[in-house]
Amino acid sequence: MNTPLKNQTILIVDDAPENLEMLSAILKRDYTVKVATSGKKALDLASNPATLPDLILLDVMLPDMDGYQVCQILKVSDLTRKIPVIFISALSEVTDESKGFEVGGVDYITKPVNAATVRARVKTHLALYDQNRALEEKVQERTRELMHTQDVTIVGFSTLAEYRNQETGWHILATQQYVGILARYLAPYPKFSHFLTPENIELLRKSAPLHDIGKIAVPDRILLKPGKLTAEEFEEIKKHTIYGRDALARAEQALGDVRSSFLSIAKEIAYTHHERWDGSGYPQGLAGDKIPISGRLMALADVYDALISRRVYKEAYPHAKAVEIIESERGKHFDPDVVDAFLDMEEVFCNIAKSVSSPLGSKRSGF
Repeated sequence: MNTPLKNQTILIVDDAPENLEMLSAILKRDYTVKVATSGKKALDLASNPATLPDLILLDVMLPDMDGYQVCQILKVSDLTRKIPVIFISALSEVTDESKGFEVGGVDYITKPVNAATVRARVKTHLALYDQNRALEEKVQERTRELMHTQDVTIVGFSTLAEYRNQETGWHILATQQYVGILARYLAPYPKFSHFLTPENIELLRKSAPLHDIGKIAVPDRILLKPGKLTAEEFEEIKKHTIYGRDALARAEQALGDVRSSFLSIAKEIAYTHHERWDGSGYPQGLAGDKIPISGRLMALADVYDALISRRVYKEAYPHAKAVEIIESERGKHFDPDVVDAFLDMEEVFCNIAKSVSSPLGSKRSGF
């Protein structure tokens, strides 16, 4: 077992001076010892980052609140909930010990104490605490690595789309923000809350730039055609949803275990953002709630930005006209709830559009 470290701190909480003196004498050779004679004082010391203990020896019978209450409060705070608490008490009934474990204690020692027992229990629980902290640090490091993998993958794919034309670059920046705004607005509503968790909202925001990744497989003669598309050309451009889904599915497989994290949402967005609420969209003709929430949010964000942006085949609409068109498509192209959220947030959309406009001022409307 690990050798005790002098820089580890033990907080002893007891209202009897003789008990504090005895326990301090047992432990001060190996540890830094701090003492408290009341529950309030113990909480003050334990909640201060400057005096945060590595372990707490806690008496049950205290003058202001009992040790069980102190432990319960400690286990609520993120700062102190992981600190191991060992109860030391003259209460020796099984129910007393059980209650100590129920409120979060890791051990229970009855008085009068044996010095060797106290040292052994403290040493054991400090070693376990250190091991848990080391494991948490490894988990956090692995999480950071996975997040970096996500970001690099998304940036790489998104850059491919930007190479087609600069308009796509501004479109990517804007739609990413629109999707995030809609998702955060709708998250509290029961219809959306099961999916729009904080984690999924962040993944949606990150994945939004990949919605048109499939367009890299569409020939320039069609993608950049200034005039109206023929029926055959339109059928070809519709395939970008399938191309995007397939490309992201292959990336999922290549990433192995990481695939369960983020590319599934990106794939869903790429495949479903041209579905329509009334079932007249593509590629599957999904209708209503059968369209994934990610696709419904992306659909509105995509259309709004397309309306206010100049394309090779159209001029930009003013913001007010875009709002009017989107409102007219409530319950037809778009989920009515998503449209209502947009109408409540339309000024925010307008401000975002202005903030990401091309410095040349030639890609957007005059608002």
